[in-house]
Amino acid sequence: MALFGSPIEKEIKKNAANGEPAWKTISKEVGVNVWRVEKFKIVAWPKERYGQFYSGDSYIVLHTYKKDDKVLYNVHFWLGEHTTLDEAGTAAYKTVELDDYLSGLPVQYREVQGSESDAFLKLFNKFEILKGGVDTGFKHVEPEKYQPRLLHIKGKAGKTIVRQVPPSPDSLNHGDVFILDVGLKLYQFQPAGSGAGERSAAAQLARAIDDQRGSKVETHVFGYDDKDAHADFFWQFLGGKKAIKSAAEGGDDTKITEKKRVLKVSDASGTLKVEEVPFARKSLNTNDVFIVDVLHSIFCWIGTGASVAERRNGFSLAQSFLNEQPHRNKATPIVRILQGGENEEFEASFN
Repeated sequence: MALFGSPIEKEIKKNAANGEPAWKTISKEVGVNVWRVEKFKIVAWPKERYGQFYSGDSYIVLHTYKKDDKVLYNVHFWLGEHTTLDEAGTAAYKTVELDDYLSGLPVQYREVQGSESDAFLKLFNKFEILKGGVDTGFKHVEPEKYQPRLLHIKGKAGKTIVRQVPPSPDSLNHGDVFILDVGLKLYQFQPAGSGAGERSAAAQLARAIDDQRGSKVETHVFGYDDKDAHADFFWQFLGGKKAIKSAAEGGDDTKITEKKRVLKVSDASGTLKVEEVPFARKSLNTNDVFIVDVLHSIFCWIGTGASVAERRNGFSLAQSFLNEQPHRNKATPIVRILQGGENEEFEASFN
């Protein structure tokens, strides 16, 4: 989320200048704390409403737990589907501030509605998303208004990738599955040559979109030769039906071109710079911050010797990196992890 120097960043910093009163209520007792972002302020969420979130808001959730009598923390900031840029920016900024307050101990998670991590969901007995949100100084996106998009689902069972592609017949082929998302209706185009893994992944994606939008979404599935009102709408939306690429022209499903990447965040030169380095565990060094992109997740790895500027900006730069990838799912999880606190998922990514 590239907010540096923007009016939003200035407003956030202005409101943070005198310290955050909310953090002073934190204890070392095991449990969960939830706050909602309200007009650049961090407001405690009522405990009786824990697990209940509004799609138009952003929240910060702190999980305090013990391991071998040591107090540890996970901090999640949750972004609703219709949250505004000022709320999302405040949540991200305040999460870094909370990390500083807790002496850099927490593992940080960015949670996006519909793609929540298991670590986040297990914190609540009941997880519920409601429409609407708190009033804000910036305009909310209306919940019923969606930006149409064409999604391309490609791959084999267990390894499929979803990309957003231009809404045109030129984007289609006979070997993959595509979903035209126009808000409360999904048009799932699955030609005869598409694979079972792609069809299954498309169905899961359609269900996830339906859940996000309050279980009101209609999904219509059809093939290239089908002729009905739903197929007609699909083709008309794309500019008219015509011959599309063959399955072979669509590319080999086993050779997905996306690659894992590691980027170093360093201010050793006097200015903060981001540069790609070889994708290898040994590329990580204790004096810097690294953005480790393993496709299904992005890790922000913080070396114990990283500078204050590197530590503070690493997570935001990871978000900016994701936003700059045109075909990536913007709900891809981003996890901040400290050197020495790596989990199995992180280590397995280098195998």
